[in-house]
Amino acid sequence: MELPKRRPEFDIDAYMAWEEGLPERHEYLGGEVFAMSGGTDAHYTILLNTATSLKAALSGKPCRAFISGMKLRVDRADAVFYPDVFVTCDPRDRQPEASLAKQHPALIIEVLSDSTAAFDRGRKFEHYQQIDTLQEYLLVEQDRKHADLFRKNREGLWVLHPAGEGDVVRLESVGTELVLEGLYEDVEL
Repeated sequence: MELPKRRPEFDIDAYMAWEEGLPERHEYLGGEVFAMSGGTDAHYTILLNTATSLKAALSGKPCRAFISGMKLRVDRADAVFYPDVFVTCDPRDRQPEASLAKQHPALIIEVLSDSTAAFDRGRKFEHYQQIDTLQEYLLVEQDRKHADLFRKNREGLWVLHPAGEGDVVRLESVGTELVLEGLYEDVEL
């Protein structure tokens, strides 16, 4: 008697090959794929303001900022995500084999929406914490001027540094600061 044929697993490498030819973006988590939905005007304006500020601040430094079209591969979590913005300073992310997905960010930034906030603050953050090079995780709200920066301390614990109206967010991981008001330029709250 012949055994039933096993359905091949959809692993990260299969996902990477599959998604490369698609016009839509999908995140990958443990063999499942999830279509990415579009964002609001506020979401994309905050994303652009954040990326623009980081690009200017990182000029001349060995770090590069990427926006939501670049994949972030987290092998230890069996996941591939599209963070809104992230920065990598690691030379491994400049190699030709890293042209479609980076793996060694120092900073990840997510702009929160009603549909993603719980996942971004919870399970996604758990997965991101498995990245050895990650030092800071910034969550920016889009419906009020507020951001939560989580920074890994010397003991490996993630410490919350909230920021509100009039505050400056100090990003030690990349040696720069973001004026919170600037992230909300042209955003109608």
